[in-house]
Amino acid sequence: MKITAVKTFVMDAFRTNWTFVKVETDEGLYGWGEASLGTQEGALTGCVEDLKRLIVGRDPREIERMCFEVYRDIYWKGGPVLMSAISGIEMAMWDITGKYFNAPVYALMGGKMRDSVRMYANAWFVGARSPEEFAAAARKTVALGVTALKWDPFGKAHMTIGNRELGHASAIVGAVRETVGPEVDLLIECHGRFNAYTALRIARELQQYNIMLMEEPCPPDNLAVLAEIRSRSPIPISAGERVYTKFGFEELFSRNAVDIVQPDIFHTGGMFESKKIAAMAEAKHIPVSFHNPSGPVSNAAILQLAACTPNFLIHEIMLTDGSFRKRITDECVEFDRGCIRIPDRPGLGIEVKESVLAEYPYKPRNLRHYTGNVTDIRPKDDTVYYFKGLEHETF
Repeated sequence: MKITAVKTFVMDAFRTNWTFVKVETDEGLYGWGEASLGTQEGALTGCVEDLKRLIVGRDPREIERMCFEVYRDIYWKGGPVLMSAISGIEMAMWDITGKYFNAPVYALMGGKMRDSVRMYANAWFVGARSPEEFAAAARKTVALGVTALKWDPFGKAHMTIGNRELGHASAIVGAVRETVGPEVDLLIECHGRFNAYTALRIARELQQYNIMLMEEPCPPDNLAVLAEIRSRSPIPISAGERVYTKFGFEELFSRNAVDIVQPDIFHTGGMFESKKIAAMAEAKHIPVSFHNPSGPVSNAAILQLAACTPNFLIHEIMLTDGSFRKRITDECVEFDRGCIRIPDRPGLGIEVKESVLAEYPYKPRNLRHYTGNVTDIRPKDDTVYYFKGLEHETF
């Protein structure tokens, strides 16, 4: 069996664009990957186009060989564009391999350790600004059975934060904690906003609310700063979504920079690279929670890894999306009392409907994190729950 084509599909997903990769073979088998990058789609699709001459003609089951040789033969290594391109192709090759052996990918990576994974909800807070609005959204979310919530309460802040802004963020977190009670876990997203002084100031203010973790408190371009924050923070620190390959994570771990590590499987170099990174973390007794704020193929792939990763902690998932999400694939996310069941279909267990993707053409989207619009992540009047088990709920 040989690879005959590698295709990319970019679709508008409102807050960003999703990029799907399809790998086709001469035996009719094909696989889907995801390489959504958000703000560099042209560079990403161009990179996939460049890589085709290194991919077409290969046996799609020789995944380790492809990753090793392609990375070896690209002189300028690492970074989000190259690694996302490799990751999307690699993911699709795992999908093909699973279909070939009629087995879910987890069965090819050591077998399933768990039937379901605990989840934390992202995108439960759509449009919220005030403490009261966040509290109301949190109340509704935990009533569904969700036991962990993540969000960014910091508005426009960048590097530093004023007393008024910090007070507002603290009031938001306090309102959510008071509403959901002591048993629900709260995870605070910083989106790499702050310098060390400010991150520590925030952590000391928020520790009163019993926070599970504070994610990416500082920009990802200086791991020594992240390590300094982690060594002094009263809240556990997580990061890793903007670290690439096992080589980048070796530095992260050697600096003892995180309490929880969050590799992004479609930026690290793929599913198997992420499995290796998780093993590196396991050797240091660090739990892993794969970064997953994106589309349905990413979610399907991460669930496969979550099934077979011993030190897996908790699964990030978007609780809501636009109605387009239910149209573009046959995704079936089974929700049960705060957990997501591991799918058992061959490969990644998901099919993308190419003809529907064309109905959502690429639209340039800019970063919202410093505009004060970070919670506006869903189309107005088109926010839906897409989990099986929540079909009859209205947002």
